[in-house]
Amino acid sequence: MNALQAEISRRRFLTRSTLAVGATALAAPSFLRGQNLNGKIRVACVGVGGKGDSDCNSAAGCGGEIVGICDVDEGTLNRKGQRFPDAKKYKDFRKMLTEMEKSIDAVTVSTPDHVHGVAAVMAMRMGKHIYCQKPLVQTVYEARLLRKLAKEKNLATQMGNQGSGESGLRRAVEVIQAGVIGKPKELHVWSNRPIWPQGLERPAGEDPVPPSLDWDLWLGPAAHRPYKKGVYHTFAWRGWFDFGTGALGDMACHTVNMPFRALKLGYPNVVEYEIGSRFYPETFPKTSRIRFEFPARDDMPPLKFWWYDGNPGDALKPLRPNAEVIKEIIAMRGELPGSGCLIVGDKGKIFSPDDYGARFFLLTGDGEKFEPASRRVRKDGKDVEEEHEAIRDIPKTLPRSPGHDQEWFRMMRTGEPAYSNFDIAAYLTEIILLGCIALRVGEGRRMEWDGPNMKSPNLPEAAQFVKRDYRPGWEI
Repeated sequence: MNALQAEISRRRFLTRSTLAVGATALAAPSFLRGQNLNGKIRVACVGVGGKGDSDCNSAAGCGGEIVGICDVDEGTLNRKGQRFPDAKKYKDFRKMLTEMEKSIDAVTVSTPDHVHGVAAVMAMRMGKHIYCQKPLVQTVYEARLLRKLAKEKNLATQMGNQGSGESGLRRAVEVIQAGVIGKPKELHVWSNRPIWPQGLERPAGEDPVPPSLDWDLWLGPAAHRPYKKGVYHTFAWRGWFDFGTGALGDMACHTVNMPFRALKLGYPNVVEYEIGSRFYPETFPKTSRIRFEFPARDDMPPLKFWWYDGNPGDALKPLRPNAEVIKEIIAMRGELPGSGCLIVGDKGKIFSPDDYGARFFLLTGDGEKFEPASRRVRKDGKDVEEEHEAIRDIPKTLPRSPGHDQEWFRMMRTGEPAYSNFDIAAYLTEIILLGCIALRVGEGRRMEWDGPNMKSPNLPEAAQFVKRDYRPGWEI
């Protein structure tokens, strides 16, 4: 792909993902054409513990028929089987998809990060519609592949970053793109993660594998390692390079979702892991600061984005934006919230104080403090939502959501794109995962990035982190 083709592709993507996302597609996904659109959609669920428990329940609540459930932990699988006694039970999703291929229309994937890609790719190649938890995948290569398959197979897709369904997030996109804060120059996003272990060495030794757990299946595409109680399974895997994506991969699909859309970010041309806590060979650090640099885009000037993570409850003080950048937030709240997003424009600022971008505050013109974008007021004896005067006349150009998961089902039935379909969700995930690559390349190393070709022109060693080595039997 040459530079012109890449730019045309990027512009088409931005048009689809911002202005035209609510338009009905020309054709419904293939399996529904000519069928009764009120019929049941047959869903198989890969991973039914933790978030997978609620994802499975939600699919049923949206009208899906749960026909298959899969989990590597027999105890988790059997508990879910009590809720859906007619669903076939499996420990290995590969066996489930192979045996039930003709009985499945759609698949949810709610496993640890390292299995997202292999499960989703297998199902998508079979033509199955996919709802996959965030982060969508673990590597840049997998993100690109899922985006490609979704388009080629005309599949209904959705990533599980539920904030995408919030009206406040969509309003923030409209407000920023209307120019309320002028030309955006800086983006600062911080997270209170990790809330799981990381910044540590691999423990020595081996513990007995619980009778209910198939450890080999849990490892999936990752290299074999001994089981250690409480170190990986069930919720301790996110901080390990082999299994998770750290605080950045876990939370930025939420916290960077709104600015990614509003600022039309596209591919960065530079990513650098600026500073962090002690580095260990197999886990993400306890706290880090990563800088992304984006070139000019459409009507947007060049922009720098800083990511900060670290748990405020940890003995190690987490990295955060400097005092000058966040002074108005401190003045308003007295302290910096555990997570948040701040966009700095040449005529104002927008601040969102949560993980999902559901609420935001404005600082405009000559203002000295943040004010809520909207507030509840009493008018004519009724409580109504009243917007800030600076944004009241900005049109609502984006459709509002019937519910994040419901959008996926609607896309399967009508072809109307879900707001976090893979065309944008895989793009967002891919860009976020560049921070994970920069982190592993090393502190203080300025990594130039060629987005269309998935490589660094100046740091060729980054290539080893673009695609993982898949264990035999788990290749994609």
